[in-house]
Amino acid sequence: MPQEEIKPVVSLADPVALRAYAHPLRLALVGLLRREGPLTATQAAARLSDNVPNCSFHLRQLAKYGLVERAEGADAREKPWRATALVTQWGHAAGDPEMRAAVDHLDSVVTARYFERARHWLAERDSLPEKWRRHTGPGDTLLFVTAEELQEVQQALEKVFEKYLPRVADPALRPKGSRAVNLIQIAITLDGEEKP
Repeated sequence: MPQEEIKPVVSLADPVALRAYAHPLRLALVGLLRREGPLTATQAAARLSDNVPNCSFHLRQLAKYGLVERAEGADAREKPWRATALVTQWGHAAGDPEMRAAVDHLDSVVTARYFERARHWLAERDSLPEKWRRHTGPGDTLLFVTAEELQEVQQALEKVFEKYLPRVADPALRPKGSRAVNLIQIAITLDGEEKP
């Protein structure tokens, strides 16, 4: 039986699911499955320097919220997992305090993970070839935009990324010499007032 194609996006709209996803190992497992494709709990544990029972437990928890699923194995004993989507999104539900708290918690965990990943990259960047050092690293752009214009900017960036997303799910589409690159987007306001 052929498996369904990986979806572009999975959306989390339940505070319980958001809290479940906010676990660092669960975030790492989903990222690993997206990057490397289907893996067993044993393979995932080896790559993440964790133990098999722990990875197996967290994979089952991720499956409860639709973030991973069983994939076809090479034989009846092999039971790999795969990510269900290329991207995970979650809303903000400003009117629901429980949802807002869950979103804030997940955003905090994800942001901390991004900065830890950036610190690790800084420690290793001298080992990169010059052509990669030239195009990687921090940067920022200051814009004066309305909330609607910021949404347009984010949608335009998503449109640019769409061209490259199929390579996440299908390693055969990755050109020779390509690397996994994490483009981190964090849009923050610098003041609390809207300017006329």
